[in-house]
Amino acid sequence: MKIVSDFPHRIRHIEHLWIAMPDGIRLAARIWMPESAEASPVPAILEYIPYRKRDGVRLRDETMHPYFAGHGYACIRVDIRGSGDSEGVLCDEYLQQELNDGVAVIKWLVQQSWCNGNVGMIGISWGGFNGLQIAAMQPPALKAVVSVCSTDDRYADDVHYMGGCLLGDNLSWASTMFAYNSLPPDPAIVGGKWRDMWFERLQGSGLWLEIWLQHQHRGEYWRHGSICEDYSRVNIPVMAVSGWADGYSNAVFRLLANLSGPRLGLIGPWSHKYPHLGVPGPAIGFLQECLRWWDKWLKNQETDIMGEPMLRAWMLDSMPPSTFYHQRYGRWISESCWPSPNIMPRIYKLDEYRLVDEDNNVAAHALTLQSPLSNGLFAGKWCSYSATPDLPHDQREEDGGALLFTTTPLLETLEILGAPVLELELSANRPVAMIAVRLSDMRPDNKVTRITYGMLNLTHRDSHADPSSLQPDKVYPVRVQLNDVAQSLPKGHRIRIAISSSYFPLAWPPPQSAQLKIHIGSSRLILPVRTPREECINFPDAEASVSSQQRQIKEGHHNWRVIRELDQDISTLEVINDNGLYQLEDIDLKVQRKTEEWYSYQGDDFSSAKGETLWTRSFERGDWQVKTITRTVLRCDENYFYLDAELDAYEAGKRVFSKNWNRRIRRKLV
Repeated sequence: MKIVSDFPHRIRHIEHLWIAMPDGIRLAARIWMPESAEASPVPAILEYIPYRKRDGVRLRDETMHPYFAGHGYACIRVDIRGSGDSEGVLCDEYLQQELNDGVAVIKWLVQQSWCNGNVGMIGISWGGFNGLQIAAMQPPALKAVVSVCSTDDRYADDVHYMGGCLLGDNLSWASTMFAYNSLPPDPAIVGGKWRDMWFERLQGSGLWLEIWLQHQHRGEYWRHGSICEDYSRVNIPVMAVSGWADGYSNAVFRLLANLSGPRLGLIGPWSHKYPHLGVPGPAIGFLQECLRWWDKWLKNQETDIMGEPMLRAWMLDSMPPSTFYHQRYGRWISESCWPSPNIMPRIYKLDEYRLVDEDNNVAAHALTLQSPLSNGLFAGKWCSYSATPDLPHDQREEDGGALLFTTTPLLETLEILGAPVLELELSANRPVAMIAVRLSDMRPDNKVTRITYGMLNLTHRDSHADPSSLQPDKVYPVRVQLNDVAQSLPKGHRIRIAISSSYFPLAWPPPQSAQLKIHIGSSRLILPVRTPREECINFPDAEASVSSQQRQIKEGHHNWRVIRELDQDISTLEVINDNGLYQLEDIDLKVQRKTEEWYSYQGDDFSSAKGETLWTRSFERGDWQVKTITRTVLRCDENYFYLDAELDAYEAGKRVFSKNWNRRIRRKLV
């Protein structure tokens, strides 16, 4: 990456500034702008997230916002109410209060002497979500959005549920926010009231996992903030961005298909990261692309950004399976619209352990499936961060407990772009069951790389809002849509579909082990096939502005470990994400951040599934020393989820706050 320090505009930096909300609560902001902005007002770009501008994503912010400021924009990073240095308490994600505050921030921006009245929003993940959500509220000054790694559908395509299945990341993500919400503001910013603000958060933020587990079906809780409920509310230009290793790439396709205003889609090989920092590579000059977008919509300058194809995506080449890639080989492709007329369905029928062309006659009969709980130990993370080896392992580790259907070697290279679909007829012997479908690239050496996957809670076969139990042995038609992907499958490779009835810990298992019967005479796989064509799509090399220094004091450690204790038949997936101890030099702050997670089960006892997370966070500057430890345990039996959590806060080595939660939440067809 090229680090840029020489810009067209000299930059003025404001480390901290208060923005008052209508109810008197003050939000903390950090600002970069051209020194000349007071005399010559400029457009504003807002990023609005809870991840602590002061010490959380400080270095990441500094790679981007000064870059935009140096090119003639006022860039504002605001901590959401109750997070970072902002006042108040944060009680859940995407609450209406948060969105109202965002609108108030935009109104404040246009009243500043250095702002010309035009505002854009940019954000990744949470900031990508609320950029779309606030756009749907239509504040007049908001002219355009860049939404990275986000979704339009909070129930069907977010970190909580997938196909009506409870995701393991629901626990992991809840634990992340449990830890963040336990942290105090910085006394260097808020002064002597820091401790009162800290205790207000410790006492009031709550246990979000309890809220999310109480909403197991698609209802008003999840419809709030899901712009798919009414796409017409978003009537400004949107650039939607994601990566194939991210958990949110599907939303790019839906936004392109359903928004009516100017829109562009960009999908690279990346995990949950901004593309100029993208891993797996190649990273691209994303900030330069954003400048073309902002100049067009905030400065009314013609940059030809809308002359680009509606969708630009990285077509992944076949690679051996790995839990981490530095680089994904492939090439950039484009489509002028989405859905694209260049995508044609190719249909394979499911025969006995084979995928065959649709013109083959297949005798109708049933194959039995009852997967062990071990299916999923090597599945990787629902949303990769590339901080740990969190991508799926060689799928041969998973295929033993699944029904497999494999083609003969391909006679020519096949490219797919979009969402594969598996249509099945099946029956189950339990009222609640799930199905996980994996599409894989089987190489000539028999190594198997997962390309994409999908899941369905079979009680949600007709509706996420109003699911219904399965009648034992009744045959149902079901449709499982897999995640969108762009993948090239070379001549000589084989395509494999693997079907399992469990996928833990990526998804929580059903209440009991269920036996499925797959009726293959009428089941089929539909692939979105794209005819390859010559294209020349180039992005500039990645650039960023200079960030401040981080000095590592104690090295971190990152790993995933699968542990099999054969004496008690206990299997555990251990996830270690330890950033060690480091110092942010320019604010003289030592920071510790360590996460440990364990997902375990015993034998084939579906009620033994357990997830446990442990977060340790600390800050130290001179005599100011604070630490929080948060632990969350999720267990189950056939009828209930059991949620136990602990929060302990320490000041100067002494525990000053402690709180425990013990909850029982009824399972509702999950």
